[in-house]
Amino acid sequence: MNSSYLNAAAGAFLAVIFVVMTVSIAGDAIFHSGAPEQEGYQLVALEGSAAPAAATASDALPPIAPLLAGADVDAGMRVFRKCVACHTVEDGGANKVGPNLWNVVDRPIAAATGFGYSSSMTDFAEGGQTAWDYEHLNGFLAAPKRYIRGTSMGFAGLRKEDERANVIAYLRSLSNSPAPLPSATDTAAEPASAEGESDASASGETDGGDTGAGEAASDATAGESDATSNGGSTDASNASGDTGSSGESDADTNE
Repeated sequence: MNSSYLNAAAGAFLAVIFVVMTVSIAGDAIFHSGAPEQEGYQLVALEGSAAPAAATASDALPPIAPLLAGADVDAGMRVFRKCVACHTVEDGGANKVGPNLWNVVDRPIAAATGFGYSSSMTDFAEGGQTAWDYEHLNGFLAAPKRYIRGTSMGFAGLRKEDERANVIAYLRSLSNSPAPLPSATDTAAEPASAEGESDASASGETDGGDTGAGEAASDATAGESDATSNGGSTDASNASGDTGSSGESDADTNE
């Protein structure tokens, strides 16, 4: 290797460095950007945007009790096939992705032995004070993540109320002593009772108002009678002083 080859290689290397530095300096001069006044980006929320609110009373489902009396356990078992990948149903069955569901109806929520529940579920359970009654099961099966915000259950839910009724009937059958069915008339009796109280209250107020009006009318009539009587007596006295016996006769007539 001769010296001319080394000189050519060194020259080429220096030329590349020169070109790179020239391009860098020229780029900074052309596309110069000053330091920002404040680092980071300011996120501005759009008006009207808000986090989803919890379900309100208007979102409540109709009671499931009227449908349970005619629910089909076999149909519920067929629908429940969607859940067997995550739940066992036999007595003493192991927990899987979800807890074992034997004897789940009327069982305290978040009470399956050995299963790790989410904090949302344990908070909803209120230390075992809340149980899986029929209406809680109905709401949870309809939309688990909406009914208990933050639950780890990934099931989308059952939109059809007859399917929910059938599944609940099937879950009820998973027990040596199934929980009693709710009365379909219990739910309807409460609004009727409230309506009756309202009618009674309105009737009482009306009767009271009529009675008061009658008493006021009686008092007014009595007052007019007294005024008429007193006026007649005064006129009679004045007439007696002015005209004597003639005034007395008029006073007697007025009285």
